[in-house]
Amino acid sequence: MNRFVSKVMKDNGLDAIIFSNTYNIRYLTGYTGDTGLLIQTAKKGYLLTDFRYIFQAENEAKGVEVEDVAKVGYSGLMKQIFADSGVKTVGFEGEHTLFSQLSAWKKKCRGIKFVDVSEALADLRIIKTPEELEKLRMAEHIGDLAFKDILKYLKPGVTELEIAARLEFTLKMHGAEAISFDPIVASGVNSSMPHAIPSTKKIEKGDFVTMDFGCKYLGYCSDMTRTVVVGKASEKQKKVYNKVLEAQLAVMKKLKPGLTGVEIDKIARDIIDASEFKGTFGHGLGHGVGLYIHETPNANARYDKKMKAGMTLTDEPGIYIAGFGGVRIEDMGAFTAKGFDNFAESPKELIEL
Repeated sequence: MNRFVSKVMKDNGLDAIIFSNTYNIRYLTGYTGDTGLLIQTAKKGYLLTDFRYIFQAENEAKGVEVEDVAKVGYSGLMKQIFADSGVKTVGFEGEHTLFSQLSAWKKKCRGIKFVDVSEALADLRIIKTPEELEKLRMAEHIGDLAFKDILKYLKPGVTELEIAARLEFTLKMHGAEAISFDPIVASGVNSSMPHAIPSTKKIEKGDFVTMDFGCKYLGYCSDMTRTVVVGKASEKQKKVYNKVLEAQLAVMKKLKPGLTGVEIDKIARDIIDASEFKGTFGHGLGHGVGLYIHETPNANARYDKKMKAGMTLTDEPGIYIAGFGGVRIEDMGAFTAKGFDNFAESPKELIEL
């Protein structure tokens, strides 16, 4: 059994844990299917799924017994496992469990106490192995290649949706198995919205174009953002861009284990808030990346835990001005024993196309 899981069970007085988060199931067993539950008891693990995924589960899952739910359903099979294993108290992932699921489990498994351990399990995947870090590095490298390619398509008259589609295509042509999230492509005034949805708006001469995108490589995600100007940048655009770049580089220079997420976020926020753009950086500085695009740790005004070697983090400050536009610059990397290894290699100086 995974040590972290064993500790959570011990600390919370649990006889078993039901995993419904597919990323945690993959992490613990190797099973990549999107349907199933993992039940980990003190002595054994059970992967429950249906006929469509049985062959896949039997070939991928390691260290667990694969069970077909066809005859009695998930709740029925769960009841049998709990009875056979003497289970009385069960942890579950409340953030990844539907109310209807939990209700069905409770109805079938009378006498079993269910405890939400989502918070206790939040850091299950927080420390990456060297093998995981190499997959993350490769995913970010694919993003670098895609950024280099996309520059030649950024021209007046091309829509945000066309660029988003081109990014997805280019990422896959360079070896990505999928995108890690829907690309954000925002031009002109739309770039003032941090998570703008690509639209039919056509890129115009003089526009900021912010592109936030990522891909999956062997299951592991990448995340990067670059902002460029199509045409010549105005003096205000240069000022905004250079302030974001100053903040981003200042963080990257100081990243090391031992710093808290609050302290890291403050490095960039202080630089931006000391300028004429105070109050325009409204989101957290960064987040962890792994099998899922947003994982712990975090760098924001609330995350007071310390960073450790093997944790990943994005560094993505931004300035967003309504009616004008915005800039975000983002790299992704991992903490080492003494510092930080930035996986991104794409240029960050202002690019005018």
